[in-house]
Amino acid sequence: MPKTFGFEKPDFRPYYFAQEKHLLSPQQIHDLRNYIKNSWTTLSRSNQDILTSAADPKFKRSSGQSLLIYISPQENQDQISQKFQKILSPQDFNKLEIRLLPEKTTQIQEHGLLYLPYPYVVPGGRFNEMYGWDSYFIQVGLLRDGKLELAKNMVDNFSYQIKHYDTLLNANRTYYLTRSQPPFFTQMVLGVFKQTEDKKWLASQLDSITKYYHYWTSAPKLNQETGLSRYYDLGKGIAPEVISSERDEKGKTHYDRIKEYYHTQEVTAYDVSQYYHQPSQQLTPLFYQGDRSMRESGFDPSNRFGPFNADIIHYTPVCLNVLLYQMEQDTAEIYQILGDNQQSQKWRKLAQKRRQLINRFLWDEEAGLL
Repeated sequence: MPKTFGFEKPDFRPYYFAQEKHLLSPQQIHDLRNYIKNSWTTLSRSNQDILTSAADPKFKRSSGQSLLIYISPQENQDQISQKFQKILSPQDFNKLEIRLLPEKTTQIQEHGLLYLPYPYVVPGGRFNEMYGWDSYFIQVGLLRDGKLELAKNMVDNFSYQIKHYDTLLNANRTYYLTRSQPPFFTQMVLGVFKQTEDKKWLASQLDSITKYYHYWTSAPKLNQETGLSRYYDLGKGIAPEVISSERDEKGKTHYDRIKEYYHTQEVTAYDVSQYYHQPSQQLTPLFYQGDRSMRESGFDPSNRFGPFNADIIHYTPVCLNVLLYQMEQDTAEIYQILGDNQQSQKWRKLAQKRRQLINRFLWDEEAGLL
């Protein structure tokens, strides 16, 4: 099989539902679609219901403790406060504490919600914030259900994040400031544009697109040897939300269970001594770097990059680089729509180069797979 970047579309006939009795009836499909459509309201968040937005199921809050809202130093704190005073009752406003983000994320002692100007949709449950790649799939549903304004708000919020918080975030909480998630931003931009055909709005997204692209194609996310990118959280140490909320019925954290696993099980996928110090039975700084970075990938603690995905920073994965290839293609398309053929050609060349690098470094000739 020759080297290639694409494959013929596989046959996705529903082998899981081979027997007719397992197929959904038209009525069941109708009910399911109605359930999804009606859930947009339940899962939507805005500044009007900021108390709901600010509540974080992953962190316990004592009675009477203020809900923390952090704003960018680029914002005017008085103006943001006045905005909330106008839309909230005095009683609700007094439950908030609005703080400016410190210069360094390591200076944050108490975590809170990061302010966003527009309404958005959350995944639900303990995930009560606007997530990175979840939002792409959410937006697909919003556009299908005719909720164009909310779909556009999601894009504008991401553009705001890139400008004010330096990247499109894993989600809008302070403990997510050091990482992003798989990049679908340009797909979201084009998803809205294809319904609005608003070229002025489309052009307004270009600065954010370029900044976000450089986030993924600069060190330490860029692997200099291959020219491809990797997942790499910019923070250090334990992920705060893990210690706060990811405990089992015995009170053990995710990290406690991993230490037990490393202590009792043989690991052959990688050199476990990089991640676990057997004499002290402690996880290493490199483990926590990998643990944070696998959360950026969206694959979480699976085994895609070895047990617990601890080895993730040593990969330039196909999934990420294919998405960056798509981002380059999308950006070329955007410039083409806007009539800038020179910039369009520049981005197409970037995509062509990435395609070549993917085929060169990530193609497995023996397996016939990327």
